Amino acid sequence: MRLFKLLVISIVIFGSLFFALSLIFPSTAVVERTGVINAPLDTVYAHIGDLKAWEQWNPWSRPDTTAKLIFSSPAQGTGAWYSWDGKLNSGKVTIEDSDPAKGIHYLMDIQRMRPVNGGIELRRTPDGKGTAILWHMEIKLGLLPWWKLRGFVSDKIYGPSMDTGLTRLSKICEHI
Repeated sequence: MRLFKLLVISIVIFGSLFFALSLIFPSTAVVERTGVINAPLDTVYAHIGDLKAWEQWNPWSRPDTTAKLIFSSPAQGTGAWYSWDGKLNSGKVTIEDSDPAKGIHYLMDIQRMRPVNGGIELRRTPDGKGTAILWHMEIKLGLLPWWKLRGFVSDKIYGPSMDTGLTRLSKICEHI
């Protein structure tokens, strides 16, 4: 019995210390990728501002190939959204702000995940022939230690997919 009490007390103390230590970790994870697309800004915006076009380049546009997609009408501009419901998960992306000269900001809610505030910001390159792009995602992690620890690996989890998406978008826009 004494060994059991010692084990329980040790678990409580270790858990409390782990939680207290996690309070000093950031409660937000930010993942960013940048690039230059050799295409006019309006061409790039046409592919990021229309949610139906995301399926061509966005690595997360169809997270489950069996998922049923539903799009708002219209599927572009502020307030546009699409949702999916599949065997693996379900979720919704809503464009919160859309400006053809600057890009978009969106909110992504995925079942059993933290909401993601994201944006794809655009600006003309200095020579005026291309488009500089910044794709960023911000994930509010909350106070739970396991979510905060995931924040440290967010760049490794999401970054490669974002790189793939920007490469696809670049190929599409540059070959129009």
